[in-house]
Amino acid sequence: MAAKKILMLVGDFVEDYEVMVPFQMLLMVGHDVSAVCPDKKAGETVATAIHDFEGHQTYSEKPGHNFRLNATFAEIDAASFDALVIPGGRAPEYLRLNAKVLDIVRHFAEADKPIAAICHGPQILAAAGVLKGKSVCPYPACGPEVIIGGGESIPPNEKFDNAHVDGNLITGPAWPAHPAWIRSFLEVLGTKIEP
Repeated sequence: MAAKKILMLVGDFVEDYEVMVPFQMLLMVGHDVSAVCPDKKAGETVATAIHDFEGHQTYSEKPGHNFRLNATFAEIDAASFDALVIPGGRAPEYLRLNAKVLDIVRHFAEADKPIAAICHGPQILAAAGVLKGKSVCPYPACGPEVIIGGGESIPPNEKFDNAHVDGNLITGPAWPAHPAWIRSFLEVLGTKIEP
């Protein structure tokens, strides 16, 4: 397997598991992951939030950890990366207001490079206008944005542990989907998975 250079877009109150787990898993299998946040530099941190499913009408939110960035947003060149990861949480709702974030997403979509987005991550994809004709499995509350953005919103299964692949776009509804979502992303990247 050739190591891939992967860009991860994060912001304050990114979902804790959805940033920590993929970041560590992708590093573990040998990929080079650069985690960046607009207006922040390598070595700075973003606050994370833990979203849980506890029987309420929506998820609950608790303070998470601080996640340390390992690259500087202002210095990245999207063309130098092979793939993009967009975790969920509350960060996507305001990251999608950043013009450079949207330009980065458009670069990956137009170049047909792999994009893995989970939970609320598709909010950024919709804002970037890259979902036309695509099928996506977002967190259900983001389904209307997928549809408005020209995509098809695929509902999660009962356990929220499914992933959906449409070409080079890999999506999942929430962190319970990590095993399927990360496995699918690795397969699209060409990483051989041994059972």
